[in-house]
Amino acid sequence: MLLSAAAADSRPLWVVTEAELQGWIASQPTPVVAWVRAHGFQAERHRVLSLPSPEGGVGGAVVGLGALAGAHELTLWHAAGLSDRLPAQSWHLATPLPPRAATRFLLGWLMGAYRMSRYRLDGPPPPRAALVPPPGADLGYADAASRATALARDLINTPANDMGPEELADAALDLARSRGARCQVLAGGELAGYPMLRAVGAASVREPRLIDMRWGERDAPRVTLVGKGVCFDTGGLDLKPSAAMLLMKKDMGGAACALGLADLIMRLALPVQLRVLIPAVENSVGGAAYRPGDVLRSRKGLTVEIGNTDAEGRLVLADALAEADLERPDLLIDLATLTGAARTALGPELPAAYSPSEGLLDALRKHGEEESDPVWPLPLWPGYDEELASKVADLGNVAGTPFAGSIVAALFLRRFVTETPNWLHLDLYAWNGKERPGRPVGAEAQCVRSLFQLLRSRYR
Repeated sequence: MLLSAAAADSRPLWVVTEAELQGWIASQPTPVVAWVRAHGFQAERHRVLSLPSPEGGVGGAVVGLGALAGAHELTLWHAAGLSDRLPAQSWHLATPLPPRAATRFLLGWLMGAYRMSRYRLDGPPPPRAALVPPPGADLGYADAASRATALARDLINTPANDMGPEELADAALDLARSRGARCQVLAGGELAGYPMLRAVGAASVREPRLIDMRWGERDAPRVTLVGKGVCFDTGGLDLKPSAAMLLMKKDMGGAACALGLADLIMRLALPVQLRVLIPAVENSVGGAAYRPGDVLRSRKGLTVEIGNTDAEGRLVLADALAEADLERPDLLIDLATLTGAARTALGPELPAAYSPSEGLLDALRKHGEEESDPVWPLPLWPGYDEELASKVADLGNVAGTPFAGSIVAALFLRRFVTETPNWLHLDLYAWNGKERPGRPVGAEAQCVRSLFQLLRSRYR
């Protein structure tokens, strides 16, 4: 149990910056002062020191915040991992926090407890510390956001043998049932109107699907999410090297994050008319595989010459975006693990964000900073649009040069969003490559919290 209902039997937990340390020490009894000094505690970031009780047990603990100007600057990562690092008892925050910081602390505590244990036989997990929700914290949001994050992480972490197009569709159906949403899954001949989706999935024995979920009142503003659901990407006939294939179970990270965001929207009953479209497919090698040089007709009617079969994500997204664009939603958002070029430019922690609307980009960036869920705007630079030219089709799926790959991919998608002015494209990584408190090696739910806060500020 990660949360405790009552503070009666809980231990006090202080959070202290380096600048606040001496003032905090002055407020403590002499034995605690001696203990803190004996352990050389300097309020270093992430350092945790348990404090003795007069009876010789654990009487409390202090957590260092490092060089922060004050507790109001606390992020969720300052609390992540504390449920494992503190003794397995009940704790309450003894340091008063403003409501926003209290919510961040609570969310970090919950998110830091995430584990993917489906494939391990380690027995029951060890007991963990429990937290009394701090006063002023938004418990509803923290709980919903942590559950949405866990959902997305679980989907991404699940290996492709257990997470193909059918299983991804089943996960969406389960979510829809649990939240009172409607969900339709198209497969086989029902995908005749999505020719690029069908072409990408043609070589796999696991046939492609289009997941179409709807929730909310029909007179509410329309918000449509599109998530790239490539459950495994071999690269197709333009086969990836083995090292590049190792993490391709996460190539459906955009779909997982879209479902996590949808879960958060529905749990907190945001007043929108939500639609979620996920093209779920496996890009495999076989006799039915689409080929370099093929020309595919899209759902929008545009023809696309295939320059590289490993640029498949933009093809399946394009068909789904064309469908979403028909309804002209108030806001259209797509999320995709789309290009290595975005990672080269910004690294794994900063998803690239694109939009024709500078206002949307600026608002999303600010929410990302507040939520420790950052994004960074990149331009839809029109000068690179000619890189998509083809001599035999309306456009190609890749550029003829190795430059600006993420921008060119975004420009490709923009060709399929012509009726909806408010469009956001997120090119994300959805993976933690190194171990940190609250961020174990493995899946990451990027853009879920920042996008939710953008939506909550826009639709109240």
